[in-house]
Amino acid sequence: MINSENLIKRADIQKIAEEGGRIYEHIKLQYDPKEKGKFLAIDIDSEDVFLGNTSAEAVEIAKQRYPDNVFYVVKIGFDVAETMARSFIDS
Repeated sequence: MINSENLIKRADIQKIAEEGGRIYEHIKLQYDPKEKGKFLAIDIDSEDVFLGNTSAEAVEIAKQRYPDNVFYVVKIGFDVAETMARSFIDS
């Protein structure tokens, strides 16, 4: 697993924000309003989406598939991204 600090430094945050927002715009009607208030973690490369009750939960689920990625995270039903997240567990 890549060191969390190096992963964040290597991430193209602007690209993640732009692509993540674009992907969310295309899929948001699949989740809003029935999942309003929950969170989606979006992997911009695969366009895979992971649903969680919290941003941390969505990212935890996403990192099971993509452990070295940084995800676009959005709160469903809100126009602005809650946060871009990547949670790290040091073993």
